[in-house]
Amino acid sequence: MKNNLYIGLSGGIASGKTIVSDEFSSLGADIIDTDIIARELIFPGSETLDEIVSFFGEIVLLSDGNLDRKLMREIIFNEKDKKITLEKIMHPKIQDEVKLKIQSASGCYQIIVVPLLHQSPILNFIHRVLIIDCNEKIQIKRLIKRDNITEQLAKKMIRSQSKREERQSIADDIILNEGSIEEIKHQVKKLNDFYMKISSS
Repeated sequence: MKNNLYIGLSGGIASGKTIVSDEFSSLGADIIDTDIIARELIFPGSETLDEIVSFFGEIVLLSDGNLDRKLMREIIFNEKDKKITLEKIMHPKIQDEVKLKIQSASGCYQIIVVPLLHQSPILNFIHRVLIIDCNEKIQIKRLIKRDNITEQLAKKMIRSQSKREERQSIADDIILNEGSIEEIKHQVKKLNDFYMKISSS
């Protein structure tokens, strides 16, 4: 891989990873989002989707042949062994795609967005970890609004992930996303200046 600076951006569900990565993008940073890669890998007829259907059954398909993401989310949040199986299918393919995108990136540093970074092999080759942080009450409120789900499911989704303290423990940098968009922009600008500086040193 190229000798650039790789920043792993992570955080709990509904912590604001997309808002932050969009701000970095507006400043010219290369963004490699593993959620987007995952969606691109499971188009109808793809080898990856065939593997998923082979294990989970055709019940996980919508009538148009696309993956029923809502049903899959409920399955993996309720059955840990199936979550592990899905990760075994997806993680190696996602990592390969990340490395390909790094090769074609043009900036002096890359932001690699990984929701569960502490569980991902991508952690092994990044240089710094940036955690987007907020308290659980805010996460629950955002999840209910974003996904139109019950508070009970929102809490279950949050608690199926790593604890806030565990995410913070691997962080080199933290952005607190509990205020206004202007506060986010200010924090991102400071980190962008910092990353530009260390990537050129």
